[in-house]
Amino acid sequence: MRIDLITALPGLVEGPLQHSIVRRAQEAEAVTIEVHDLREHADGKHRQIDDYPFGGGAGMVLKPEPLFRAVDAIDEAHGPPDDVIFLTPDGERLEQTTVNRLSMEGHLVLIAGHYKGIDQRVRDELVTRELSIGDYVLSGGELPALVLVDAIVRLVPGVLGDASSALTDSFQDGLLDAPVYTRPAEFRGQTVPEVLRSGDHQRVEAWRDQKRLEKTRSRRPDLLPDAEEKE
Repeated sequence: MRIDLITALPGLVEGPLQHSIVRRAQEAEAVTIEVHDLREHADGKHRQIDDYPFGGGAGMVLKPEPLFRAVDAIDEAHGPPDDVIFLTPDGERLEQTTVNRLSMEGHLVLIAGHYKGIDQRVRDELVTRELSIGDYVLSGGELPALVLVDAIVRLVPGVLGDASSALTDSFQDGLLDAPVYTRPAEFRGQTVPEVLRSGDHQRVEAWRDQKRLEKTRSRRPDLLPDAEEKE
């Protein structure tokens, strides 16, 4: 898989991409991630990438020319992407099912907006999918882009040491995950449930299923109609 990330603030995203699972995925050549500085595709001495909005109003808008050039350059160097994704608060809310689908694609381009947003012509002509990580506003799309990269990369085959780990995460089948414990079996008067120490895999799975349902009913009852149909 290849992921190209276009941003006005490359320094904000480059550090996190060099740690943990994302770093290991790149070292294993399971994923190639390249960060593109939007200013490298801008004109003039000052490499201006933003301007005032037509019609007035507060804030600045990312200009269309640098964004079109950045995507064109990626297309020319690496071929057309499967999706060009714009991270924006008014996009489709990111769900695990969407992450699953994106992890099976071969080439993604992510556009991290900044300031007031990006020129609508970029959204109309280049962007194929718009995603939001939640109903709130951040200073830019860099952090949401990192969230999306992490969520996708961990699902790419060969990235996780135990592939089944990702399949039991929260939301994979509509339920939140069950509680987990590790050693010691007793700590400050609290003991790991006996069933988890029993060695009876059938009982363990039944316990986990029950706890997942209980947690989902308590914290995210909105997930239950679909989840309970799968019981």
